[in-house]
Amino acid sequence: MTAAVSSPRRRADPRTLLAYAALTLGIVVTLFPFAWMLLTSLKSFQELFNLAFFPAAPTLDNYRQVLTETKFLEWFGNSLLVAGVTTVSVLFFDSLVGYTLAKFDFPGKNLIFILILSTLMIPTEMLVIPWFVGVTDLHLTRSVPGAYFSIMFPGLMSAFGVFLMRQFFESLPDDLLEAARIDGMHEFGIFWHIALPLVRPALASLAIFTFLGNWNAFLWPLIVIQQPQFRTLPVGTALFNGEAGTQWGLIMAASSLAVIPVLLVFALFQRQIIEGIVLTGLKG
Repeated sequence: MTAAVSSPRRRADPRTLLAYAALTLGIVVTLFPFAWMLLTSLKSFQELFNLAFFPAAPTLDNYRQVLTETKFLEWFGNSLLVAGVTTVSVLFFDSLVGYTLAKFDFPGKNLIFILILSTLMIPTEMLVIPWFVGVTDLHLTRSVPGAYFSIMFPGLMSAFGVFLMRQFFESLPDDLLEAARIDGMHEFGIFWHIALPLVRPALASLAIFTFLGNWNAFLWPLIVIQQPQFRTLPVGTALFNGEAGTQWGLIMAASSLAVIPVLLVFALFQRQIIEGIVLTGLKG
């Protein structure tokens, strides 16, 4: 019989242990606020200011109040409409502009691209006053379509989206597009049926970041919304913090419900998010 040869135990690499420790700490720091928010939403009013991490007697009363005694569902629907429309608009127009800047040569192309990128350096706080003056002078906030358009229009296009899509479209081989032209396909058909499917990871990433940005938007909707039926979720949730005091239970319950679409988006498009981020780093 031959004795089994035991392989020497591998010593743990200190760098690997340090990396795992850093990742674990990052996970704890990231998830702790969400856990605190969820557990606080299950506390009764008497327990809200108790330092205990877990509620002694979990209750759904805060959720009942949010769903039945406030306009939460109306705010939720408004935010969903605003975020959905702006996401579709950004995907279409930014990809169209990015494709044009990447695959066509015309005078002033580089200047236009530089001007688009330069808008990224302008703080939003500098633009809200001219935006507000514009929508009020045009009386857009007096009608239902105009009110929704007033909330949406700053996010209907994105300079970052143009930059991102241009970088991806530039990586597409020109021979592939030229072959489609030789076959008689018109330019929009080439863009829609050939170019767009090849940059799907970029579209997925842009859609997710655009949706989340508009879902969480607070400053501009707070300024432009003049009628309560058009309030978005962040603006409506802020009403729980009033002169009479802050209703922390309702805030935590509403915030927990508001996170659900975000979690669904990341769960459904996790692979596209990772692939898009990796490709963005390679092509940027």
